[in-house]
Amino acid sequence: MSETNHATLGITGMTCAACSTRVEKVLNKMDGVEAQVNLTTEKATVDYDAEKTNLEAITKKIEDVGYGVLMEKAELDVFGMTCAACSNRIEKVLNKQEGVNAATVNLTTETASVEYNPGLVDPKELIGKIQNLGYDAKPKIEAAEKQTHKEKEIKNMKTKLIISTVLSAPLLVTMLVHLFHMTIPHIFMNPWFQFVLATPVQFIIGWQFYVGAYKNLKNGGANMDVLVALGTSAAYFYSLYEAIKTIGNPAYMPHLYFETSAVLITLILFGKYLEARAKSQTTNALSSLLNLQAKEARVIRDNEEMMVPASEVVVGDRLIVKPGEKIPVDGIVVKGRTSVDESMITGESIPIEKEVDATVIGSTINKNGSIEMEATKVGKDTALASIVKIVENAQGSKAPIQRLADVISGYFVPIVVVIAILTFIAWIVLVDPGQFEPALVAAIAVLVIACPCALGLATPTSIMVGTGKAAESGILFKGGEHLERTHQLEAIVLDKTGTITKGKPEVTNFTGDDETLQLLASAEKGSEHPLAEAIVAYATEKNIDFMEVDDFSAIPGHGIEVRISNRHILVGNRKLMQDHQVDVSGVEQEMIDYEVDGKTAMLIAIDGEYRGIVAVADTIKETASQAIQELKAQGLEVIMLTGDNERTAQAIAKQAGIDQVIAQVLPEEKADKIKEIQNKGKKVAMVGDGVNDAPALAIADIGIAIGTGTEVAIEAADVTILGGELLLIPKAIKISHATIKNIRQNLFWAFGYNTAGIPVAAVGLLAPWVAGAAMALSSVSVVSNALRLKRVKL
Repeated sequence: MSETNHATLGITGMTCAACSTRVEKVLNKMDGVEAQVNLTTEKATVDYDAEKTNLEAITKKIEDVGYGVLMEKAELDVFGMTCAACSNRIEKVLNKQEGVNAATVNLTTETASVEYNPGLVDPKELIGKIQNLGYDAKPKIEAAEKQTHKEKEIKNMKTKLIISTVLSAPLLVTMLVHLFHMTIPHIFMNPWFQFVLATPVQFIIGWQFYVGAYKNLKNGGANMDVLVALGTSAAYFYSLYEAIKTIGNPAYMPHLYFETSAVLITLILFGKYLEARAKSQTTNALSSLLNLQAKEARVIRDNEEMMVPASEVVVGDRLIVKPGEKIPVDGIVVKGRTSVDESMITGESIPIEKEVDATVIGSTINKNGSIEMEATKVGKDTALASIVKIVENAQGSKAPIQRLADVISGYFVPIVVVIAILTFIAWIVLVDPGQFEPALVAAIAVLVIACPCALGLATPTSIMVGTGKAAESGILFKGGEHLERTHQLEAIVLDKTGTITKGKPEVTNFTGDDETLQLLASAEKGSEHPLAEAIVAYATEKNIDFMEVDDFSAIPGHGIEVRISNRHILVGNRKLMQDHQVDVSGVEQEMIDYEVDGKTAMLIAIDGEYRGIVAVADTIKETASQAIQELKAQGLEVIMLTGDNERTAQAIAKQAGIDQVIAQVLPEEKADKIKEIQNKGKKVAMVGDGVNDAPALAIADIGIAIGTGTEVAIEAADVTILGGELLLIPKAIKISHATIKNIRQNLFWAFGYNTAGIPVAAVGLLAPWVAGAAMALSSVSVVSNALRLKRVKL
């Protein structure tokens, strides 16, 4: 009998009854599906035959008709992972759960990110699945709390290491006797003395390896713990067997390997301790961001001024910020005037003047005036919290290059166990027939040398350090995949206004009378375009009185059409005038002259008659030319994209040092222009800051948003440049190249280490304790190499 499953799916994108009816009809046409869709709750209740279809097919069907299935994301901290095989195992199990859309487990950050259908999956079930595999998981804790937890863990590791070292040191002395024929007290060579020292190391200090190995094998997996448990147990139990043979036979000379098992465990713990300490350094960027947060706020409540923790500030609170203090949360100035150092957010070293209605950012520093402000964003909604979240997500995500290492790590441990068994058989049968000890030693060396720890750490550690280094410089990569793809770029397209230029144009020329200026400024007051703001500012300086607008209409790419007191006003380009039969042929040369100078010239018509020209110039940013030269030096094709006419665009491009220009592009055409470049087989980045740049940012291989721009643009982008500093763009590409180079170095050494180490151990040229030391140091070397990224000069 077939099994019927029940699911409740959240549907996004439905706007009317026709939408819900369409979704319901499409679902009910699927074989084995009965569905009801409720527009009000925006949910679909689905019963489906598990033998005929599955949730994935149902979700795809909903998406195919143009709607979305609501997914939520669970962020979990995972405890107990020791190598890449652990993270791969957890990831595989989570991805198999019905209702889970995608799960990513990161070994370095010890986190799991799971996108799931809330109608089918409870986050507690995900934690249960991880616990069933022998690990532990909890909902993600705050970064500061996690740092404290990490410090305790490292302290615990250090204590274990010290105890293990104290117990193993006398055994190490016996190893030196064998190597250098030293003379030591006879007690050191007593098998029962060695047994007493080795047993606590094997079964108390090393118990974690047995637990990890058991849980992994029970769930059909194998990780580093399996290799360590097998190798050290073989040495320990063979030594115990040899010790027992001395009972009643004092003349028997036992062959003991207690020192091999104990020293191996100590060396592995030492490697893990160094690795944990090095990994904690990779989160320094995040810690430094968190340390920027203000701790206290001076709040006005019940007409009284009081100090409260910044975490207790709520939206709408009135706060007083005195000179030298950090602004506690995001907000707007309601009283007073000051200058604010926003360098930690924007990278701009010059303090920004703030007066009433100005926006202030939490954690920036109030320099010289006392202000009263109203909190608009607190807690997780502040700008700094958003930056921290982006960095956390980037450090927790996987770059595509990591997939190769993950796949190999998944098969690695079982293959190594087989190689160890074959090594043992080859030695006891062919190399040294009948001799158990050399065969055992060679097999143990193979097991220990092959632990894939370095392989699992190679990519995520570099991604963590790379994204952290970028964040310190004001460059936010939203994920490891974006950091990787950035180094593949061949062309970079830059929007003009607000990206290459300052985005704060000024009126340079106006031909017309006072009436024309009054109607022009009144018309533009209803527009949010930077050019309109420049005209309004110009009229304000001239003490022009603004008139009430009766009707306002923006014509994208052409201009505006406005009615004021029964007067019909047109402001825009030649095309707008042509469409309304306004003759402007007599001022064509004047328009050309303005455009050649890099000015945006707009024609003005009132009641169907030409009345004048207003020319506005937007100067390029001070560092634009240098940034573009650096991009060219990196081998990138640099293109400017703008809605301006060809002459104006070419003038600005010439100032900036750009050779290729795509001009007179309507906002909705920007994405099409990016596609055209991609169709030539090039990897393209788009740099922009406005709402109309969002589609182009989303469709580009890498979208780079200027942080001074709109939230929509930043949301659509893969990389955000804090502030408007264009020099950060070549720096972003440089850190991407450096990180990928670092990852390749790590993978080369990790692969090379295991590839070279296994045959050397198999032929008997590596003592097990040497193999253990090499294995431990391989992980440390990978993490240390990743930390070199901190020293990259951007």
